[in-house]
Amino acid sequence: MLYKSLLFLTFLLITGQSSAALPVSIDGEALPSLAPMLEKVTPAVVNISTRGKILVKNRLLEDPFFKRFFNVPDLHNVKETMSLGSGVIVDAANGYILTNNHVIENAIEITVTLRDGREVTAEVLGRDPDTDIAVIKINEEHLKSIAFADSSLLRVGDFVVAIGNPFGLGQTVTSGIVSALGRSGLGIESFEDFIQTDASINVGNSGGALVNLRGELIGINTAILGSGEGNQGNIGIGFAIPINMARDIMLQLIEYGEVKRGRLGVNAQDLTPELAKAFNIDTTQGAIVTSIESGSPAQQGGLKVGDVIIRADGRRVRSSIDMHNLIGLMRIGQSIELEVIRGGRTILLKTIIKQMEIVTVDGSEFSYRLAGASIGEIKETDIREGKLEYLQVMEVEVGSQAWNSGLREDDIIFSINKQKVSTFEEAFAAAKRSRNLLMNIQRGDQALYILLK
Repeated sequence: MLYKSLLFLTFLLITGQSSAALPVSIDGEALPSLAPMLEKVTPAVVNISTRGKILVKNRLLEDPFFKRFFNVPDLHNVKETMSLGSGVIVDAANGYILTNNHVIENAIEITVTLRDGREVTAEVLGRDPDTDIAVIKINEEHLKSIAFADSSLLRVGDFVVAIGNPFGLGQTVTSGIVSALGRSGLGIESFEDFIQTDASINVGNSGGALVNLRGELIGINTAILGSGEGNQGNIGIGFAIPINMARDIMLQLIEYGEVKRGRLGVNAQDLTPELAKAFNIDTTQGAIVTSIESGSPAQQGGLKVGDVIIRADGRRVRSSIDMHNLIGLMRIGQSIELEVIRGGRTILLKTIIKQMEIVTVDGSEFSYRLAGASIGEIKETDIREGKLEYLQVMEVEVGSQAWNSGLREDDIIFSINKQKVSTFEEAFAAAKRSRNLLMNIQRGDQALYILLK
């Protein structure tokens, strides 16, 4: 009884009367509110609607047998599409609006609705499917824009506000916190470094603003994690593209209409605890260099196969995906400093990103057996630093030691126990040094390390 009385008394002290409205102040102090900040920011967030067309192919008409014997012309259905999304005015003077590529993809007509109800037709300045960023432009006066924050300063737990047009309802505001940073490997885009937030993001929020409590733009709302097939509702896991990444892409789209990406010329794989032990290093995060293209910036900068990259331009490299994202977002001609572990020592290397062509492999003949794998000695190839011969896996017996370790047919072997090998004699010599074989191989366009025990 005493507990209930105290609880009731506490309730009255907080609310005054049960029938009274929430007070605007307590003891002369105004209650905290996001309203003043939102009054400045929301005019810069727009609704985007598009009308487009896509070609829907008829599978029957694609069948060569059907086309040959029935002489049917190439007729396909053209389907009209409509989509709704959001955008953020980032340059009021020029009418530049930042949004997602998937919001305006396939559009033949783009209509922007401003906060005050004005409807304006927009043109596309450029779009980048790899990062899902697009820039559109409107010719209109009296626009409001949002200032950029530095998204590299974000911390997990920072309060954020998402603004957009969910389900076509009109401008809507939700709040939450930064749940995680640097989310990647989700398969949403080719280059991923997402901010994860629990601020409600739903269908139609794409391209909208994620802002901090100062009203500065920290990200572009992009995707949600659904709770099941066909369920497009929010479950508290949303993703936004950091504004630092979006701004870099935007500047290239405005200047060139496309993103001109450079290459470092390396393949890398994640450093696992098992591989760290094999390399005899303490760190368990990084990217192991598994191949270097001949004449590439990586080769010119002194990078070597087996180097473990732990930092790039001062930024921690936790995995090969971090390297992929970092290099893919750098401009041609931009310099990069790499911190790598080589032979137990940490060294710094510098090089310049440039545009490159991918080298391909070619060759065949001869073989010997290794732990259930048939290895061939291949000659006359220009892959990797002008090497004229290499070893290739011709066949692997299922269930063998080689198979269980991950070796597969057509894998190309470049080193064993950190020693370059291109002949049987070199392979035998390198293999004698340890009971376990740390093999650097190339598989298709990818290179990796395999530990054969």
